[in-house]
Amino acid sequence: MIEKKDIPLVVILGPTASGKTKLAVNVVSKLNGEIISADSRQVYKGMNIGTGKDYEDYLPVFKPNQDWPAGIEGVHLIDIIDAGDSYNVAFFQRDFQKVYQDIISRNKTPILCGGTGMYIEAVLRNYEDTQVPISQGFRDELSLKNDEELEAIFQEKYFQENADISTRKRLIRAIEIGKWKSENWDLKEENRNRTAEYSELKTQNSAFRTQNFGITIPVEIRRERITKRLHDRLQNGMIEEVKTLLESGISAEKLIFYGLEYKFITEYLVGDLSYDEMAKRLEIAIHQFAKRQMTFFRSMERKGIKINWLDGMQPVEEMASQLLEILNH
Repeated sequence: MIEKKDIPLVVILGPTASGKTKLAVNVVSKLNGEIISADSRQVYKGMNIGTGKDYEDYLPVFKPNQDWPAGIEGVHLIDIIDAGDSYNVAFFQRDFQKVYQDIISRNKTPILCGGTGMYIEAVLRNYEDTQVPISQGFRDELSLKNDEELEAIFQEKYFQENADISTRKRLIRAIEIGKWKSENWDLKEENRNRTAEYSELKTQNSAFRTQNFGITIPVEIRRERITKRLHDRLQNGMIEEVKTLLESGISAEKLIFYGLEYKFITEYLVGDLSYDEMAKRLEIAIHQFAKRQMTFFRSMERKGIKINWLDGMQPVEEMASQLLEILNH
């Protein structure tokens, strides 16, 4: 049996509309692999068009499992919870680990594919802080302080070398994590004994051997693809999808929380926006989202995660060949 350390975790990431899924599907059979989705919204059942599940992209390799499109053989962490339920990066780490262990136990190659940078980084950097609970009362206290006061609290009391404090929200979270660690970890021990749950997660992840690939395309091409895809989806069932979710009992507030397509289409359906306003604001929001994705991926590189960037303007077969060549070397 192949040992865990001998099976690489292949990561394919990129902004929305870059062609990640097509590349993953192209190489999965060549690698004797299975795909693990890294998308924070594709976990939800019934949220298909708005999250861009694009089941048809999987057809060249996979046959439908159960009732189409309820499941696809060899693709994991899509349609795993009901729309309206809560999901976060800590849940993703747990679910990823279970699927990852299953895939390598069958001597197959796991291919982590998606655009949710935080989910991918949580796997690659062995995040433990995602398990730290939210303390709303403490957050409320911090929210009353200005940025300079928050930075002083972080530096003087709760400093952590690898903490992300690039925004006010993340700075508050870093302080929250630091406070929790100071109260719940044995800081006198050199190795800072963690809870059994953290230790197990770290042990399971410690043997990862990864190769990370990113797809990049010119901004103007990305914008053209996003605009065309958005209007295609608006004309082909995306509004009806959101309406069905509302009629199923999911609150407008919850759908708005999911953001982007679900936020703006819900506001249109409840009468807060006209169709034209909805379409215009949604298009702008998706462009901004794609830009944030690339910013996050670049920040991963600054933290030491190597990404092999592939030119997304090439045919998918060319990208696949380059990916396989890098893996073979």
